[in-house]
Amino acid sequence: MHEIQQIWQESGLYQIAGGQVAMLGVCLLLLYLGIVRKFEPLLLVPIGFGGLLSNIPGAEIATGDGLLHLAYIVGIESGAFPLIIFMGVGALTDFGPLLANPRTLFLGAAAQFGIFATLLGALCLTGLGVMDFSLAEASAIGIIGGADGPTAIYVAGRLAPELLGAIAVAAYSYMALVPLIQPPIMRALTSEAERRVEMVQLREVSKAERIIFPLLLVLLVALLLPSAAPLIGMLCFGNLMRECGVVDRLSDTTQNALINSVTIFLGLAVGSKLSAEQFLAMSTLGILFLGVIAFAIGTASGVLMGKLMNRVSSRPINPLIGAAGVSAVPMAARVAHRVGLEANPHNILLMHAMGPNVAGVIGSAVAAGIMLMFTS
Repeated sequence: MHEIQQIWQESGLYQIAGGQVAMLGVCLLLLYLGIVRKFEPLLLVPIGFGGLLSNIPGAEIATGDGLLHLAYIVGIESGAFPLIIFMGVGALTDFGPLLANPRTLFLGAAAQFGIFATLLGALCLTGLGVMDFSLAEASAIGIIGGADGPTAIYVAGRLAPELLGAIAVAAYSYMALVPLIQPPIMRALTSEAERRVEMVQLREVSKAERIIFPLLLVLLVALLLPSAAPLIGMLCFGNLMRECGVVDRLSDTTQNALINSVTIFLGLAVGSKLSAEQFLAMSTLGILFLGVIAFAIGTASGVLMGKLMNRVSSRPINPLIGAAGVSAVPMAARVAHRVGLEANPHNILLMHAMGPNVAGVIGSAVAAGIMLMFTS
C-alpha cells in the first residue's frame, strides 16, 4: 500500500498544478492550429509539443540537463539556431525582384516602422503603469512587427529570454494570420483605382548582379552597424551560396536538410519556455496585444509609402505591394497579389511584391541590429 501511495505521489497527475493544466491546453491549441488549420505548422507543431513536455511535472526535460533545456542553451541562448535558419532563408531567397526594382527597398524600410512604434507603445504602457516592460523587453516585443520569426527569437533570446515563449508564439501566430490581418488594412488605405494600378514588367537581373549584391550588402551593413552583422551575414552567405553556382551541394543542404533539422530543435527549445510561470502572466497579454498592433502598423506604413511613391514616381507603383514590406516571405507577397487580382484580374503583382518582401527581411535584420546596439 505504501508503494502504491509513493507511486501516486510521484506521478505527474498528483503533482500537476492549475497553471500547468492551462498551459497543456494552450499547447494543444498550438498543435491544433499547426496541424488542422495549417498555421505555420513547421514551427507551431514543434513549439506546441515542446510546450507539452515542459509542462509535465517531474519530467524535467526543460530544466537542468534535460534535452530541451540543453537545446535552448546550445541553440537559442547562443543565438546559433536563428542564425542558421537565417542562412537557410538566404539560400531560399531570390533578390532578383529587389535588384530589378531597387525602389521597393523603401517599401521594405517603411514597413519596419511598426517595430519602432511598438517599442514606443510598450514604453508608454510602462510609463502609464499598465505594464512593466524594460527597454530591452520592449525592444524584443517590437521586433514582432517585422513578421520575422527567426529575428524575433534571436533578439528575444539576447534581450528578454524570460519573454521568449510569448514573443515566439505571437510572432509565428501573426505570420500565419497574414491572409486575415492584412487585406482589411490594405483595402481601407487604398482606393479602387489604386488597387487596379498595373506595373511594368521587371527587367532581367544578371548573374553578376546577383553575386555582387550579397557581398555589398554584408559589407555595407556590417561596417555601419556591426550588431546586425550576424543576421545579415548569415542571410548574405546563404544567398551567395545560392547564386554563385559553384557550391550547389552546400546550397541544397542549407535549403533543405540543415534548415529542417535546426527548425525541429528551434521549435522544441522555444517550447521549453512555455512553462506556466513564464507564459501565464499579464505580460503575455501585453505582448499579444502589442504584437498585433506592431503588425498592423507595419502593414499600414508599407501601404502608405506605396501611395506616396506612386504619386511622385514617373513609373506607376501599386500601393498594395507596400504591405509585403513585412518580412513574412512569401505569404505577404501572395496576399498583395491576391488583393490586386480582386480589383483587376489582369494585375500580376506577385513578383513586384517580392521586392519589398525580401527588402523587409533585410529591414527587420537592420532594425534588430539597432535594437541590440542601443539596449545590449
